[in-house]
This record gives sequence, structure tokens and C-alpha cells, in this order.
Amino acid sequence: MPTDGDDKTAQATGLLQLLWRHALPSKPGARGPKPGLTVDDVVAAGIALADRDGIGKLTMRAVAAELGLRAMSLYTYVPSKETLIVLMVDAVAAADTPVPAGLPVRERMITLATRIRTELIEHPWLLEVSPWRQVLGPARMRRYERQLTAIDGIGLSDLAMDRAIAVLTDFATGNARLAIAAARAAAQLSDAQWWEVNGPLLAQVMPPGEFPLAGRVGTTVGEHYQAPADPDGAFDYGVATLVDGILADAQ
Repeated sequence: MPTDGDDKTAQATGLLQLLWRHALPSKPGARGPKPGLTVDDVVAAGIALADRDGIGKLTMRAVAAELGLRAMSLYTYVPSKETLIVLMVDAVAAADTPVPAGLPVRERMITLATRIRTELIEHPWLLEVSPWRQVLGPARMRRYERQLTAIDGIGLSDLAMDRAIAVLTDFATGNARLAIAAARAAAQLSDAQWWEVNGPLLAQVMPPGEFPLAGRVGTTVGEHYQAPADPDGAFDYGVATLVDGILADAQ
């Protein structure tokens, strides 16, 4: 009698087979989806829906509607919403291209982080998906290979190369989260409008004498950025600082 562990193993194997479907040999005579629609089509529809409406609106029924199918028909191609999301994450990474080898190593590393940030800003729903084990997909694995290639031979150990990529990815991810939040807030109410409404109250409850440094620095920041923060500028400064630190460790 199959156990829960057996079911989970089978699900994991099935997911890997779907992820690597283009690398696996086809099975002649095997039963499968009707001609005219592919797993790739389902994944593309899921990405389009998540980009437009957010991951919260992603359901098998909604994706089926995008494709003009009945909800149950979709399970012929993808067994679950969870599986579909994993396939979507990997498909997004497939758009990644090699970092130009002719760039100086510092620029290659900055490019690596910039691409991660750009991908997240273009597909904000990725921030709501656990990154754990996502690298097991072919596109994510290909990206990892390219990232390693970009920094191979600069004096870092294998472990240090992996950590460098992880640190740059984590920084880019955190900054992308802030940039997306800022864009969404600005779409609802501009920073100038927000301060016009709330500034007088804050002046009453936050007397300068109680928060001298925060008041001084906050005023400088607000006047310079015309906003509470500058995600783009913070990224440029932060990624350059991180890269310089990593390169110093490589020497």
C-alpha cells in the first residue's frame, strides 16, 4: 500500500520530469494532452495572468479560462497549481542571457545582480514564491552556470563563488521588493500628496528635539529624493559596495 512518503516522492519525480520535459525522450504511444496545446502554452498563460493580476489570482480555473479550456482539462497538462508555479518560475528564467565575457569582472558581477532585480520588477509575483530548490529547473540551472562562468577564475573558491552569487541575489531581491512597493504606493498616492496630507501631523508628534538625527537626515533625504527613499540609487550604491568587497576577498 502506497505511503504518504511514496506519494511525495512520486510528485517530486513528476515535477522534475515536467521541468526537464524538453530534455527527456518522448514516449511513443503514451497517452497525453490533445494536440494543439502544450505544457509550454499553459505555463505562458500562467505567467501572463500572474503578471497582469498577481499570484493571488492564479488558479487552475483562471488559467484554463485564459486558454479557452474547461478547468479539468488543464490537469491533463499540469497536475496542480503548485507544479504550474514552479514551471512558471523556471520559464521566466529562460529569458536570461549570458553575461558578456568582454566586460570587466566588476561590471559582470553588477550585471548579474541587475538582471535578477529587473526580472523581479518585471514579474513581481516571483517575490511571493519560495526560492528553495527552484534552481533544479533547466533554465534556473542554466542561469546559475552562466553566473558562475561570469566570476570563474577571479580568485574565489567554489564555495566563495556560490556565496557571492547568493549575496548579490539576496541584495537584488530585497531592493526589488522595495522598488515594487514604492511604485505601487506612488500609483495610489504620490509622495508629494502624502506629505501634504500627513506632514503637519508628523510635525506635531515628532518634535525635532526628540529625534535630532532622524529629523536632520530624514529632511535631507526627503529634499534630495522627493520621496522617503531611492530604491534605484540604493541599488547602485549597494551593489557596487558589495562587488568591491567580494573582489577584495578574491585578491
